[in-house]
Amino acid sequence: MATVTYIKEAKQHISAMKAVIRYCQREDKTTDPKSGRRYVTGLNCSGTNAFTEFLATKTAYNKLDGINFYQYVQSFSPREKVIVLRKGECQRKNGTYHYSWTDAGGKRHFVYAPTLEELREKEAAIGRDQMDGIKAEARYVTLNELFDLWCQLKRGLKNNTFENYKYMYNTFVKPNFGKQRVTALKKSDVKRFYNHLADERGLQASTIDGVHTVLHQVLDMAVDDNYIRSNPSGGVLKELKQSHVFKTEKRRGLTKPEQDLLLDFLRKHPVYNHWYPIFAVMVGTGLRVGELAGLRWCDIDLEEGIIDVNHTLVYYDHRDPASKQGCYFNVHTPKTEAGKRQVPMLEFVKEAFIMEQEYQRFTWQACKVTIDGYTDFIFVNRDGGTFYQGSLNKTIRRIIRDCNDAVLQKGEENPVLLPHFSCHSLRHTFTTRMCEAGVNIKVMQDTLGHADISTTLNIYADVTRELKKDEFAGLDSYFKGEEKATQKQGEKKAKTGKRRAQTGITGQQK
Repeated sequence: MATVTYIKEAKQHISAMKAVIRYCQREDKTTDPKSGRRYVTGLNCSGTNAFTEFLATKTAYNKLDGINFYQYVQSFSPREKVIVLRKGECQRKNGTYHYSWTDAGGKRHFVYAPTLEELREKEAAIGRDQMDGIKAEARYVTLNELFDLWCQLKRGLKNNTFENYKYMYNTFVKPNFGKQRVTALKKSDVKRFYNHLADERGLQASTIDGVHTVLHQVLDMAVDDNYIRSNPSGGVLKELKQSHVFKTEKRRGLTKPEQDLLLDFLRKHPVYNHWYPIFAVMVGTGLRVGELAGLRWCDIDLEEGIIDVNHTLVYYDHRDPASKQGCYFNVHTPKTEAGKRQVPMLEFVKEAFIMEQEYQRFTWQACKVTIDGYTDFIFVNRDGGTFYQGSLNKTIRRIIRDCNDAVLQKGEENPVLLPHFSCHSLRHTFTTRMCEAGVNIKVMQDTLGHADISTTLNIYADVTRELKKDEFAGLDSYFKGEEKATQKQGEKKAKTGKRRAQTGITGQQK
């Protein structure tokens, strides 16, 4: 049996009694690489005077052989239970335990637990992580830290979209939920967070959808980088929408009578007639607001009747500290690659462009701004600046109010009134007119600039569903009309037959 002749200075608090017992029982010997001497590792002393005990044990060991010494050491505490610690395990002075290991990069890591059983549960989890390739430092990484990494690596987004993603995360996720460690996140945690947003903060489904879009991408990156095994946000949003009844108002376009009322009011009203061209072009082209606001005179061909859509004007809040901050315009490429397109002009759209040209010539109004090298915009305000969606929607609200007041003052029975609508509703209005006219679905997709035809088909399905209802209502009236006509015809024949019968009887009497 080998002798114990060396214990590290840093390990002088170790109970030599327990160490020697472990040494004799399991032959767990370790060699110091510097001195070549052997020492015992592993067990902390929970009692007092450990160093004195070490010296007494060492003196006794030098005098006795291994077997007698083993018996002598046991006499220190014959009833004491000997706990054998594994490699990397250690009991601390306060009685708790820690486990240390080195990752593939040579970095030392520690985990702590109040009991040895809990520590070994953590060791087992660490072993599984190592087998699955999960990074050791993942247990310390928070969701906010991963989001910062995602922001550094994310590419391929338009700046306004990226700023919106950051706003969503920083507003709703970062303050509380983002402080959690990513390895501790479970699906139930994400579901509880979404329920909190819906129930306590009262967010609509579209807003939670925006939060989910960012959060899901961040957690996808965590899976790809071996921080976690699976994305805990997968399928949670779908379950939320199924369990919550969100009040969502379906977008619809204006009906034909409502559209006629709007354009007729703008054309004839002395206060609003200068707004006719921009809203007429919206109704007659289905352009997005940014595409319409960004149109320049060089983008339209009045002779050929073609509108060339090749860029969009975006107004948003810039929050990047590396650039100019605040709300201002930028010129971007269209929303999708399919957004680059040519849209034919309807006759009243061409007239609207000519009307705007003449109005600006008469009032000496012209574009006075240059945005990212683009200038000479068609639709400008009285200061020569461009429009954005917020200002146009505010104008629409005033138009709805004054138009409906004018209609109600006429005192007509069941008058047509303008519903609440926005700029984007006019895009749906144009789509509805195309559906009613039976335009080919692929032509509709190309005209609207939809990258995915399913978007066009969804709108088409909604519109045709309403058209089907209207058509069947007319068919029902037709059937009822036929039934009444048949009934009247039967009554007429019965009267005629009766009259003829009476005539025949009179003739026979004569």
